[in-house]
Amino acid sequence: MFVDQVKIYVKAGDGGKGCVSFRREKFIPKGGPDGGDGGDGGSIIIQGNNNLNTLLDLRYQQHYKAKKGSPGLGSNKHGKNGNDLTIQVPVGTLISNWETSDILHDITKDQESVLVVRGGKGGRGNPRFKSSTHQTPRFAEDGTEGEELWLQLELKLLADVGLVGKPNTGKSTLISKISSSRPKIAEYPFTTLKPNLGVVKVSDFKSFVAADIPGLIKGAHQGKGLGIQFLRHIERTKILLHLIDVTTKKEDMVKDFEMINEELYNFDEKLSLKPQIIVFNKIDLIQDMKKIEEDYQSYFVKKGLPSCFISAVQGEGIKSLIIKIVGILEKTDNEQEN
Repeated sequence: MFVDQVKIYVKAGDGGKGCVSFRREKFIPKGGPDGGDGGDGGSIIIQGNNNLNTLLDLRYQQHYKAKKGSPGLGSNKHGKNGNDLTIQVPVGTLISNWETSDILHDITKDQESVLVVRGGKGGRGNPRFKSSTHQTPRFAEDGTEGEELWLQLELKLLADVGLVGKPNTGKSTLISKISSSRPKIAEYPFTTLKPNLGVVKVSDFKSFVAADIPGLIKGAHQGKGLGIQFLRHIERTKILLHLIDVTTKKEDMVKDFEMINEELYNFDEKLSLKPQIIVFNKIDLIQDMKKIEEDYQSYFVKKGLPSCFISAVQGEGIKSLIIKIVGILEKTDNEQEN
């Protein structure tokens, strides 16, 4: 099961209590104070892990508590510190304070970690309170409490290219052709029930990651259909592949194109501003390609958007599409560097 949003409770360990103790040895019946300090409580750390791709485990275990620090002991023995607790999450996880919605950290690399709640400090033993006027303090300090929080964890996949379009336009077929991803494919809407990631190998030293999300329908940004809950997974992408079924009428192509972009804009304005490649799919089902190209010329060329005509099923036009994707990715990377 793919889970991309969870709420968890984290509680760092409390500090151990300082010890009240006095040195008692043979021939030294009234030795000075020798109570040790309490140990510090364990903190809680969240760490990215490339081997994980879902937050499923955290849905079933929502409460996390680090160990408390041990109390101090006599003979100036320091209490043992509580062990830190590390929670593993997929790379691409956004960590927020559930109550305030403040973003605490964005895990974008493997093994990247962030301390989310700090353990309490151990209390001081009674020697710490010895003074010239008070040689035998009979009290020690309690440890401080560890921090606690309710956290919102939201997984946003890290991909270079995002595939968008209406249901059944061939997104899953395309990603299965250009990468090693093997999503479920069938000729009915909403076959894709979770985002799919695929690594597209261009050469021995060059590749990019593509993400396929469920098809979008009108009102998706308001929660209709399945796409809305996955739109967050293309927020990080550099470019979008906008798939259009060429077997539909021109007016429907235009209507679908404008509807998808409206949904992207309403979800997040930045999404609608990402570079797009219009991918006209299913040309293997068309007898009169001249008519399709005329329809394309009359509307889409005016938009100034790059495009490709492909058959994801037969593989026709896939190589040209990949070349176009790589060119735009390189251009986007250069613009970001400058």
